[in-house]
Amino acid sequence: MKLSFRWYGEDDPVKIEYIKQIPSMYSIVTAIYDVPVGEVWSVDSIMDLKERVEEAGLKFDVIESVPVHEDIKLGLSTRNGYIENYKKNIENLAKAGVKVICYNFMPVFDWTRSQLDKTLEDGSTVLVYYKEQIDKMDPLKGELSLPGWDSSYTKDELKDIFEQYSKIDEEDLWDNLEYFLKEIIPVAEANDVKMAIHPDDPPWPIFGLPRIITTEENIDRFLKLVDNKYNGLTFCTGSLGSGNFNDIVKMVDKYSSRGRIHFMHVRNVKLVGEGSFEEAAHYSSEGSLDIVEIMKALHRNKFDGYLRPDHGRMIWGETGRPGYGLYDRALGAMYIAGIWETLEKISKEVE
Repeated sequence: MKLSFRWYGEDDPVKIEYIKQIPSMYSIVTAIYDVPVGEVWSVDSIMDLKERVEEAGLKFDVIESVPVHEDIKLGLSTRNGYIENYKKNIENLAKAGVKVICYNFMPVFDWTRSQLDKTLEDGSTVLVYYKEQIDKMDPLKGELSLPGWDSSYTKDELKDIFEQYSKIDEEDLWDNLEYFLKEIIPVAEANDVKMAIHPDDPPWPIFGLPRIITTEENIDRFLKLVDNKYNGLTFCTGSLGSGNFNDIVKMVDKYSSRGRIHFMHVRNVKLVGEGSFEEAAHYSSEGSLDIVEIMKALHRNKFDGYLRPDHGRMIWGETGRPGYGLYDRALGAMYIAGIWETLEKISKEVE
């Protein structure tokens, strides 16, 4: 297991030098953030980023994310040009030694929450998703604005893209995903870069938009679209665990045993009603997921991929990017590393 940490570049309030100070930290997970979606990342910009990461004493192995242009998801006639650009990005990142690329296939919006700063009993703040709040919101009226949402679109553009999505259903989205995979996975394999799709967050349709990377059944279907080890998963325990219909430990065991998990996002969520959840500290008893059992499944299957602590609470007066402060994610990293060290020692004693 290679412990990693998300860093948003020089504008990130969390300094890369502080990340390096977390014991057993191996690599940085980052991306090029100033290039429009669908365009090619230059080799020079990638190498500059690689140099910055390596100067801090960390590895530059995982990119999160190379966004998929909306025209590809919609299956528009313009998609082939964007797919060619995507292939070029894979090739350019491979030149810098990147081993894994995380991406998602969520229409329009990335992760969705109803509030970014819900105060818990201990005074920390967390991201939450309350169904009753979401049900009252209309993103087309500007009633919801979150990182990864509509910052790239004007209201008119957002309305137009919603209109385009009204013409496609889940099966269309599956077809468009298959087309995309059949184009890019051969390029990924030729360049020894593993593609790792991130599940939908949360794992159900929102605002009438289809979502398909949501359940064990659908992940099985996804992996069969192109049955190749380079077509794999970013397994996010919090995203998939937000649905009580997913058995997270079983799924981690299943897909890690098959070598199809290339990147793990480990975080905890507390289910607080049908279709509602609060993010929580990584510690198992703080949420609804058994982090120890998740790590045991990975260890049992000799997982040697990349793992990062995902969203954390904002604690100890820290301010910054919601979900991406330093302190609680560092605590999560140490909790995960401690579990892993224990499992390693136990396995050696048994041997």
